Amino acid sequence: MTTRQQASEGPGHARYTYRLRVSSTALISLDAEWARCRWVWNECVAMSRKVHCLNKGATDKVTCGPARLDKMLTEARTALRWLREGSSVPQQQAIRDFGKSRAKALKDIKSKLPMRQRAGMPRTKRKRDALPSLNYTRRGFRLKDGRLHLAGGIALTVVWSRSLPTDPTSVRVYRDSLGHWYASFVVETAAQPLPATGRAIGIDWGVKETATTTSDAHDLPHTQHGRNAAARIARHQKQMARRKAARGKAASKGYRAAARAASKVHKKVARQRQDTARKWAKTIVRAFDQLAVEDFRPAFLAKSTMARKAADAAIGATKTALTEMARKHGRIVHLVHPAHTTMDCAQCGARTKHALPLSERTYACTACGAVSPRDKNSARVMLARAGLNPTGADGGSPLGALLPEAA
Repeated sequence: MTTRQQASEGPGHARYTYRLRVSSTALISLDAEWARCRWVWNECVAMSRKVHCLNKGATDKVTCGPARLDKMLTEARTALRWLREGSSVPQQQAIRDFGKSRAKALKDIKSKLPMRQRAGMPRTKRKRDALPSLNYTRRGFRLKDGRLHLAGGIALTVVWSRSLPTDPTSVRVYRDSLGHWYASFVVETAAQPLPATGRAIGIDWGVKETATTTSDAHDLPHTQHGRNAAARIARHQKQMARRKAARGKAASKGYRAAARAASKVHKKVARQRQDTARKWAKTIVRAFDQLAVEDFRPAFLAKSTMARKAADAAIGATKTALTEMARKHGRIVHLVHPAHTTMDCAQCGARTKHALPLSERTYACTACGAVSPRDKNSARVMLARAGLNPTGADGGSPLGALLPEAA
């Protein structure tokens, strides 16, 4: 079984996100800028649909690439004073974002992917649904006296919770569902290698425990942040259901207040999951040089009876946090294919003749007689498939397995 290895060397890019304090004047300017960018995006969608209709049955195909859309934007800015009053930088970036989205959808169609796996074609952004998001390249913003100055004379106060390592190359200014504004800077970063430990660890993802490792001290239990907040979310959602306006009528003030309260709880749960994942990932990369991680994609769990608990475990977000932390600190991540990892024996490599039911939590090898917890055996299988040494990586050895050269 093959594995994919992710090395963590050389410079890369990282995002640093900060809260913004937006004055009433700046808020009006941001909303006006977003209205222009949304108009540009919708015009690109209309052009794409028009080109699609023209190309049906035609021998000479008409293209809808960035060059054609840039020309359309130039003509529109010449004709419309309202559009010229805004900066051209975020409008051009809206075209770039549209081009990437459309190219991805066309690529999936050409590859004949199943419909459920395809990226959809870009759709129009409605004022009441789409959240503002403005992208600026280096020529469209500057930092001066701790403030963010955007093209068009928009000045924003940044809450500097930490300093930027280098000068940013771009910034995205956006608003979340709670009405909070943020600035996300893209900066070039280099790896910050940690001291070598000479140890490796195997990691198996699960539902009972979010992550089971070859080291008992580094297992990640199911934190159940979503379950703890379920009662509060249900209360606010019931309020929304009672206060929902009739079709075609505007939402009442009470409905909007309940929706905002529900959004606040959801946001808090998401931040709790992210905080737990990052703290656990940092402990892993500090203690181990090489990580054998199950390349698990939890999408199929959404159709199972464990969907709610699997979503609350946030396996995908935890895995992403672990790989990003390893890349930052120069650790090597071996992504192991998950096929048959619960059926193989970590000691002798024998495979059971049948798939083990989830209710069976103890793995007993019929070939060598080894008996161990099912998830612990799977974690040691990750080490074996990654070419590392699973010997000694038992529950009683909390430091994990030694690397081959250090064993």
